[in-house]
Amino acid sequence: MWGPNRFLDLVPVQHPIIQAPMIGPKPALAASVSAAGGLGSLACAAMTPDLVRTEVAALRARSERPFNLNFFCHVPEAPDAAREAAWRSRLEPYYAEFGLDPAAPIAMAQRAPFDAAMLAVVADLRPPVVSFHFGLPEPSLLSPLRALGCRILASATTVREARRLAERGVDAIIAQGAEAGGHRGTFLGGDPATQVGTMALVPQVVDAVAVPVIAAGGIADARGIAAAFMLGASAVQLGTAYLLTTEAGLSAPHRDALRRARDEDTTITNVLTGKPARGVINRAIRELGPLRADAPVFPTAAIGLQPLRIEAERRGSGDFSPLWAGQAAPLARDIDAGRLTVELAEQALALLRRA
Repeated sequence: MWGPNRFLDLVPVQHPIIQAPMIGPKPALAASVSAAGGLGSLACAAMTPDLVRTEVAALRARSERPFNLNFFCHVPEAPDAAREAAWRSRLEPYYAEFGLDPAAPIAMAQRAPFDAAMLAVVADLRPPVVSFHFGLPEPSLLSPLRALGCRILASATTVREARRLAERGVDAIIAQGAEAGGHRGTFLGGDPATQVGTMALVPQVVDAVAVPVIAAGGIADARGIAAAFMLGASAVQLGTAYLLTTEAGLSAPHRDALRRARDEDTTITNVLTGKPARGVINRAIRELGPLRADAPVFPTAAIGLQPLRIEAERRGSGDFSPLWAGQAAPLARDIDAGRLTVELAEQALALLRRA
């Protein structure tokens, strides 16, 4: 029904709509999107290898259709004890406010880059699609994925990054505009303030590379999907559009923030994790950021905030939570994810037929 489409030639899904991999939403979201004919994605960077196996088994029990496993490829920075101590000191007044012990041990999931252990998981599971954020893994980890027959996608936030990904042989490039929620996929450096918007980025990437381009950032309804295709994209990746769906299972504070959000209520910040990411402005971002040169390196900035997040959420507040969302948050809809996928596809096709 979509006619000739380069992404659909690569990945045998019904609709060229990818649910963005997001840490936070429940894995059931991916299963629902895949079952509806889109490409569901599991964010694996915060999972252990065993948990990835468990979630993929649950996904496959619900749908036999293609899915995507997403991994981070950041190069971990060396811890800076002085920097982290200064950060803890900056957070102490909040600990006192909540009656928390700043010296208590903190347990939380890490954000590990793709490694040999995860490669072994992928080799066993053989997902149809594997995608990467913050660049690509080393050739010794990437080449086996090609041998397995996995289609490889990766994010670019500039034309320069897109060209680098194409040179390394990816099957398709996700052009992530500044409007996108969550972490920037940047891997060749650059000031977040200069990041290119989706409308400007997508056609330039399309012109610069020979592989299919997937548009991401600020796309949350059929109009955005149709516009992306008019710009030359072969598919779209939507994250924020799915955050209010039933299967996403976000915390009550996150859902409330999304429902209240206006177009101007998000910003790019590094104080919540150590890397620039777009989310709804809350107390932590207002009082600590949004961008600080002295924030701990990724992902350690999140560790000191974790007890504050847990206690604030217990009290019904998202003041210290990463409320990731893009600039199109007001367009998110509180419906079933499968139904949303089908409706977006049908409405976008109707618009494209009239174009």
